[in-house]
Amino acid sequence: MVVLVGLNTDLGRIKAWWRTLGGDTFVALPPPTRGRYTQSDGHEDAAEMFATRGIATGTSFAYWHWQSQDAFDRTGALKKVLYLHWGGDHATVAAGLGDGPPGYRIVNGGPQGAFQLDRVTATDADGLPDPRDATGVRQFLDRLGVNRHRDHAPLAPAEEHWLHDRLAGQVELSGAAGFVTVLEARRALTPQETSLLLPAWREEYAGRLTEWRAWAALLNALLRHGHEEADDVWEVVEETGPQASECLRAFPSTRSLDVLRRWSLAGHATAIPAWLDVHRAVHESDPVRSAHTLAGELTAHDAPEASLGRLFTALTAAVTKDWRAARPETDRDAAQAFSALTAVRFATDDRLPRPLRVAAAASAYDRVAHVREQAAGYAGITEAEVLAAVDRYEAARDGLLAGTGPDLTGYAGGLGDIYHRYRTLSPADVQWLRDRLADPSTGVQGIAFCLELLHAHGKATEADLQALLPRWKKELTKQYRTTYTEWRHPLVTLTCLALDLEHPAAADLLAWWAKPKPLWKAPVRLLTHLGAPDEAKAAELWEFIVSGGDDNGHLMTCVLLRARLDGTHPLHVADKLIGEPGIHPYTLEHVLIGVADPDQPLWHYAIDPRSHSWWRRAQEVADHPGLSAEARAIGLKAARRHCIARYPDQVRPPVTQGEVSAAHAWLEARADRTAAD
Repeated sequence: MVVLVGLNTDLGRIKAWWRTLGGDTFVALPPPTRGRYTQSDGHEDAAEMFATRGIATGTSFAYWHWQSQDAFDRTGALKKVLYLHWGGDHATVAAGLGDGPPGYRIVNGGPQGAFQLDRVTATDADGLPDPRDATGVRQFLDRLGVNRHRDHAPLAPAEEHWLHDRLAGQVELSGAAGFVTVLEARRALTPQETSLLLPAWREEYAGRLTEWRAWAALLNALLRHGHEEADDVWEVVEETGPQASECLRAFPSTRSLDVLRRWSLAGHATAIPAWLDVHRAVHESDPVRSAHTLAGELTAHDAPEASLGRLFTALTAAVTKDWRAARPETDRDAAQAFSALTAVRFATDDRLPRPLRVAAAASAYDRVAHVREQAAGYAGITEAEVLAAVDRYEAARDGLLAGTGPDLTGYAGGLGDIYHRYRTLSPADVQWLRDRLADPSTGVQGIAFCLELLHAHGKATEADLQALLPRWKKELTKQYRTTYTEWRHPLVTLTCLALDLEHPAAADLLAWWAKPKPLWKAPVRLLTHLGAPDEAKAAELWEFIVSGGDDNGHLMTCVLLRARLDGTHPLHVADKLIGEPGIHPYTLEHVLIGVADPDQPLWHYAIDPRSHSWWRRAQEVADHPGLSAEARAIGLKAARRHCIARYPDQVRPPVTQGEVSAAHAWLEARADRTAAD
């Protein structure tokens, strides 16, 4: 996005004010470029700025990043809240930012949130904006809330009247989306309004119905009203497809059941939770019986593992919801604890078919320790019964999970959350990973995950290479972002494997990397030097690193490459680079933690304070007797900043109270050691 900055634009005025900020204890980082895309990039920029200008490392700071820059349109006008992120002491940052520039206001998001900068707008005595004030209308709608999946406070009569007035007469759909969503969140859209909106929506957004922001709210209202144009409504349902599942879930019928079944059996796993709930409602069945029926249908139609996993998740959610409805006094933490116990119990529940018991065993894997720890605190079940369920689970788990693995098609962060499970690979793990590589249905993310694990652990073979060679030109040459993952682009790893095996395909792969296009490969081409390393590759990598080029895993590759050439542990290589001219300290700290286990280096672009893997490796670096005091201090600093010690509820998968206590004890035992905070 190119933003035109003028002194009389919102962006120009905010930047002019921003340049006035700062002092002895607070710094405002310069406005962002594309290189500062995330909060971690902002903290890296701060560390670099402090080092360059000799600013004390404990200084507090504020910034916004390139994603926040989307708050401005191309003319520099502020179209939504500008989020200001920060580091250091929250109170110091709040004082440094003050109230904001004239004509704007800053809302303090609290110690766990960002500051929010927006325009000051006027409202009348009822708190209503001028309908012609776009910013005031946006702020009004934000205050009322537009999330239809949560409970909202009732509208005041004046508010509801104002909203209905906006939908009277000829309505411009894009501008009406917020009004429609806010009203229907309270089930307040009228039949007259839906009658006017339906044809306008179908005409203006023909062939792309879901591009209108309020489509789900309108469809929800149409189903709620039992609209007289029933055929039109169901035509809309078919056009929107499985994205309409949540709307159908809210209004169960035999017709919606048929539609959800068809979508689910066609491989649309997003429809499965709604299918389960509607099946229960139509057949007046308990969730276990309904799940058993649906699992049978999915299995008969050769549904993928992900679909059965989604069904199990929906089953657990349904059982937990029923349990909580019978105990309205229970809070969210109690519901999560019950959900974990449910997964443990379902893994050995003979009422469920094996595919669902396997899904239960996988779901309970990282939660069984919580169940054991909280065994005495479950309402309606004794401690002995809970512990017996845990014992049954642990006895059955390995047999249930043999030859299984995670959903490779889901959110990449979910795979990152379980990466610590694969620090060692069992024979069953190796076989599962190889089978996934040989499966033509495995996508690019799955290939990247599986190949990285096999290659890093020295388990990748020529058979794995041969399985992927027919696919590399058509599928693996596409851009695939790995900024937030622990694995590299699969074509990087495949090239390294081919070079290590001295396979003839290596020449074709290197020839492709040498071509100037596609452009996405240029930043990661040198990562292939880890395959069959030699001194010439080491020299080229080093030249790039000290040149100050954007690091996309280059320093980590260099450290691992040097360790292979010298026959030493990469930690010792990284240790020697501390203080080396041309080496960015922030990047080196990441590398030092990431290479603690060379059989599974962590390629994530920055130290992840939620990760089990980063915590364990930070501890290992901090306590490593063969490292310098400076290196061990880096490990201790990373450990002190980890969420397990500061915000344990943010660690994924969640940690037990015993693990948190052990972490605090470990840190307290090293309290006398200094760390460069």
